[in-house]
Amino acid sequence: MATVRIPARTTHVAGELDTRRAAEYLWNGRCAYRPPHAARFTPTFAGIMEESMPYAVCANKRHGFTLIEMTLLCTALLASPVTSFGATSAMNPPGEKKQAVVEDSVRGAGKRASGRWAESPIYLSANNMSIATGKPSLVTMSRGSTHIPVWSLSGGTSGQSVAGLVSGLPSGCGAVKVEIVVTTTDASTSPDYQDVYRCHLSQMVEDAPFTSEYVLGTPVRTPLPAGPLYTRTILLDPYYEVKPNAPLWVRIQREPADPADTFTKPTGLAMVKVTPLEALAKSHVVQDVSGYNSWPMIQAIGDKLVCVYSRGTAHSIGEDVRAVYARTSTDSGKTWTKETVVANTPGYGEVTVGKGLDAKGAMFLWVRRIGKDWNHDLYRTTDGVTFTLVATPKLAVTPMQITDVFAVPKVGLMALWFAGNYKDDTSHSWGKLTSSDNGATWTQTVIESRLPKAQWPTEPSAVYLGDGRILAIARIEGGDVYTTRSQFQLVSTDYGATWTRSKTNIGDVSASTPSLILDPETGLLSNYYYQRGKGVLWRRVVDPDSVFDKPLNWPRSEAVAAGSRIGIDSGNVNATAIGRTHYLAFYSGKAPDTAILVSVRPAPIVGD
Repeated sequence: MATVRIPARTTHVAGELDTRRAAEYLWNGRCAYRPPHAARFTPTFAGIMEESMPYAVCANKRHGFTLIEMTLLCTALLASPVTSFGATSAMNPPGEKKQAVVEDSVRGAGKRASGRWAESPIYLSANNMSIATGKPSLVTMSRGSTHIPVWSLSGGTSGQSVAGLVSGLPSGCGAVKVEIVVTTTDASTSPDYQDVYRCHLSQMVEDAPFTSEYVLGTPVRTPLPAGPLYTRTILLDPYYEVKPNAPLWVRIQREPADPADTFTKPTGLAMVKVTPLEALAKSHVVQDVSGYNSWPMIQAIGDKLVCVYSRGTAHSIGEDVRAVYARTSTDSGKTWTKETVVANTPGYGEVTVGKGLDAKGAMFLWVRRIGKDWNHDLYRTTDGVTFTLVATPKLAVTPMQITDVFAVPKVGLMALWFAGNYKDDTSHSWGKLTSSDNGATWTQTVIESRLPKAQWPTEPSAVYLGDGRILAIARIEGGDVYTTRSQFQLVSTDYGATWTRSKTNIGDVSASTPSLILDPETGLLSNYYYQRGKGVLWRRVVDPDSVFDKPLNWPRSEAVAAGSRIGIDSGNVNATAIGRTHYLAFYSGKAPDTAILVSVRPAPIVGD
């Protein structure tokens, strides 16, 4: 993948910033806050502890670098992300070339989201930050006449972080993007190693505690460069909602205790880059009547959208009052027809859990029905109004949920399922259901059983890629604060006969149900998921060939919609497409009242 191939001796210089402006940003920053000790605290190499980075160096020739190398580094600290290095190299395989173009498109989308502030980020240099936790060192990286202040963050001692205040966010901005610029002088640096960082964000809002807007950032892992002195711009938070007139508090922390941080040497934090963003477009409202409207499924039948959802009184799946309803739209989700009842069985709570299309293009809907017993009912509709019960399969392993139906050549129809009790034991399993008679009957296969909860893939979404290959993404239940809390990737190369389960680098998740769309025209795969607690619906776009055997190569995420930050009272995205447009259904609110929403996004285009 292009993000880990950084040709030695390559320097990327920001075309819009000359060296003079680069130096100005590095030394002065654009923040009113400056730690009072910064001007006098510039230790030399001889005075730094062993775990600190040897950036201020003596005249010893074995440490020597040329003046031009340091000058280029000074300018490169304001450069584009390291993913641009070699992105169009002729040595990259065709699949990686395509993925590099996809990543360029994602960056372009981020630039467009910045709107009129795309070229006006706010910088915090090392001198604009002070110690927040632990004992990081503010040191000077010097070579010849070039001197750059950096914060040395240990590769062996946890809990080191620095912080600063960003003021003067422009009026009208709705969010910010936070990036950091890091480097190392250690000769052992290599893409074979990774380091991990996270940010802590909050705002000082009037008449509220300064912790009221606090968000703990997701740990982000990236490979190191191929040689010393090269810089990386690492995206730590693509979208954090802000109030324009309130100061933004930013804390940057390295996570050497994270299993993914394999580089034991110090790294240097040179800069924090905060870019104002436009607020995301408002989502369309499908249903917002009183009650806990939740767990929607959305499916296109021709040019008609069908949104099916469940409503009860709380975040509970078995209450008798919980029933399933449907509405349709023919104007891209702007307006919806009157609500119709799909399932409301006395003595049972019913919840939508999966959807899809049958062999003739009609819509399937899986409804979980819980009462005196536990069932999954399969319904079919051709108009989104009238739903007919097709099957209630009797299965040896009772699923917690049966997920979306998709077609697989030589097999027929397939749906993945998972079963378990969400406890810290080994009662968890997952597998597949297949049908060769268009959904009338189903055969159950267990793929993995006796799994601990930490290794249990739940609520998977799958697509058939061709040539017998299937790729699915599943959510992780619980997990800790490290990169180990990431979505699963499930792949098969033999039409679903055998499977391989791996962890991905998709870590901006919290009980985040994925929903995949494979574009038949471009071949691009979109992974949509809602990060609970953060209140953001994300999308990651990828050439599936670039991640099928490399699940840690998923590119950066982009924000596509926003909702409630209240834990379980939002989330569970489900996606469908009509032509070149994606439609994303999710729920959001605050118990006991939540709403069903639909966000509309253009499909990604290679090179757009």
